[in-house]
Amino acid sequence: MQIQTRLGPAYGVARINLSGNEAVRVESGAMMTMSTGVTLAAKAEGGILKSLKRAALGGESFFVSTYTAPAEGGFVDVAARLPGDIVSFDITPATPLFIQKGSWLANDTNVTIDTQWGGFKNFFGSEGGFIVRAEGQGPVVFACYGALEEWNLEAGQTLTVDTGHMVAYQGTVTMSIRQATGGLMQTMKSGEGLVFDFSGPGKVWTQTRNPNELIGWIQSMMPTGTAASGGSLGGLFNRA
Repeated sequence: MQIQTRLGPAYGVARINLSGNEAVRVESGAMMTMSTGVTLAAKAEGGILKSLKRAALGGESFFVSTYTAPAEGGFVDVAARLPGDIVSFDITPATPLFIQKGSWLANDTNVTIDTQWGGFKNFFGSEGGFIVRAEGQGPVVFACYGALEEWNLEAGQTLTVDTGHMVAYQGTVTMSIRQATGGLMQTMKSGEGLVFDFSGPGKVWTQTRNPNELIGWIQSMMPTGTAASGGSLGGLFNRA
């Protein structure tokens, strides 16, 4: 399996080149194009309970699509929902990769995707909460909102990241979560909630845009009242 990324950083696409009869697992709905002869099968990967956990807690789809190339080989192009960069990273059995919900796109069939508790922000909003754990051997493709930045932390080196800007981190990195400021009033004044503290060694990936801020901005622009069908996007489009 060879992976080539293009059209980044604004609208990244990953082309997954498959050899004969080779397969790749892809997030449901992430396929953009594929070569003739590639077959698709969607199923609850890992069983019903594991799929429910991945969908309800990890923010991913219940079904995972497996694309298999014909004998002569082929390719599958995958893209994310939000505009941004895309990256492929090879993991090993000794070093799993943790990815924020909604960023995982595809992986080698020798890699297992599961959902793991990653913080407490989901009690207060949509940041943090459950994250995706990728372990095994092979490449994993993930995306971000905006531009992707990779941080290589040395042993003992630390980095503080807003929870909405975290994309992924290696299993060798130590992560903790805390309140960014002291007290509720300071949180309201600064607009900052919880942050992640990372400590090396290992890699951390961050994104230059925060999806939660985008959602908040859209909601603030929405008309209110019955004239817009309760302020829904459908009502806004109907008025137009």
